Amino acid sequence: MLAEIKSTDSEKNTAKKAPGGFFDRLIDSRFLPLLTRLSHLLTERQVPSYIVGGFIRDMLLKRDTADIDIAVSSDALEIAHGVATALEGKYIPLDAVNRIGRVILTGKEVPYASGQCELDFSTFAGSIEEDLRQRDFTIDAMAIELSRLKKSCAGFTIIDPFQGQRDLEQGIIRTVTRSAFESDAARLLRAIRLAHELGFTIDGETETLMKRHCHLIAGIAGERVREEMLLLLTVPQTGAVLTHLDRIGLLTAIIPELALEKGVGQPPEHFWDVFDHSLKTVAAVDFILRQGSWEYAEREALNMVPWSVELEEHFNTGVSSGSTRRLILKMAALLHDIAKPQTKAIDSSGRMRFLGHAREGATASNSILERLRFSNKEIKLVEAMVEHHLRPTQISQSGILPTQRAIYRYFRDTGDAGVDTLFLSLADHLATRGPNLNPDGWREHTRIVDYVLNEHSEQETLVSTPGLINGNDLIDIFGLSPGPGIGNLLELIREAHASGELKTREEALSYIRKHLENEAE
Repeated sequence: MLAEIKSTDSEKNTAKKAPGGFFDRLIDSRFLPLLTRLSHLLTERQVPSYIVGGFIRDMLLKRDTADIDIAVSSDALEIAHGVATALEGKYIPLDAVNRIGRVILTGKEVPYASGQCELDFSTFAGSIEEDLRQRDFTIDAMAIELSRLKKSCAGFTIIDPFQGQRDLEQGIIRTVTRSAFESDAARLLRAIRLAHELGFTIDGETETLMKRHCHLIAGIAGERVREEMLLLLTVPQTGAVLTHLDRIGLLTAIIPELALEKGVGQPPEHFWDVFDHSLKTVAAVDFILRQGSWEYAEREALNMVPWSVELEEHFNTGVSSGSTRRLILKMAALLHDIAKPQTKAIDSSGRMRFLGHAREGATASNSILERLRFSNKEIKLVEAMVEHHLRPTQISQSGILPTQRAIYRYFRDTGDAGVDTLFLSLADHLATRGPNLNPDGWREHTRIVDYVLNEHSEQETLVSTPGLINGNDLIDIFGLSPGPGIGNLLELIREAHASGELKTREEALSYIRKHLENEAE
């Protein structure tokens, strides 16, 4: 398709002409009514306006997108507000200083079944070519003049002063100017993401600039780094993305604590040092969640991992803005051994130990994610997964399935992160053994996880029914005083009920009576 749109460059290479009707082949026809209406609205206001950036890139690559960037030679906030009113959309002022506004459309104006489309309006001064020069990469530095979008589309033009179409054809990420990363260091992360999303190569000079300026990422607001990190974690085969970030110097610039993991050896069952193991654990998460491959195991190993429609929905569930359980599990995988360097010790028998690394790692991950402005809910999930990532392999011994009580206590302690932690333990297993994976050990681990998930589902059904006894029973029947002790006794009943030890009210009362008698002795 790119070959169709090439034409002879003008001397200044500022525009590429397309024949009449070309627009229909360039842009998904579902967008034509919306863009034509936008063209009329802005032409009536006599506002020079251009479609810019990623929308053009994605249309040329025939990639779905529901976001359209529009540059206007006027106050973008005022224009966005007017467009929102005309199209019955929601207006959001994104940046009052730089005059950037957003319009969120739903309903009949939306070209996609997703039900939502975002129009981002920005203000430019001078010429559109000057505006494009301020953008990040050549493949995003193209523009289409909205006023030219008439029914005939005759004389349609792609403004391409930096040969973005050529770089699209060749699959190259290249900065528009050498100062691109100094202007906005978040572009360092965006370059990596685009390369892996599109399957492109970063231009050699651009990558050299990235290595030179990687330290600048530390000066970016935590909120922006969080947003870019979540987008990076969305890319399948995230392990390769993180490896690329590390090669540039960005990963440890964002999370300096990870640098301490490099070269930290582990016991013989581990194939990699702590740092490489952490990156491999993220890659293994992609594998067991059916989002990527794992070069060290056959499909048979994946088939052993429990999976269902319900589990897929669980990991696709949103946590906070821009994040899902799938992405937060990857973050926990990256950080799960963050405290191993400072807890490493050799005991009297010569055995290497990392005592307390899970607990200390939970504290460290909390600090890291707070610094990167993750939400409290995201932080608590990661904290719980890191603290309890060893539990799934500790609740059963020597091939014996865990007891009902052990399963209850596991989910009581892990809370909302219980299911996620089970899958973290599986990814941890794969990233520990690597090419030395023992099929029998893996089969046993997946069998335990499957059993725990099924038993937990049954326990949830039990504990969701009305309790066998309540606090008033304990006060009235046993003469107890209100207070924390009542809650502790009720928790004992819930645990015994969930584990199948108690089934009736009479059994629960007898259980409490014996417990109180034992305490009195």
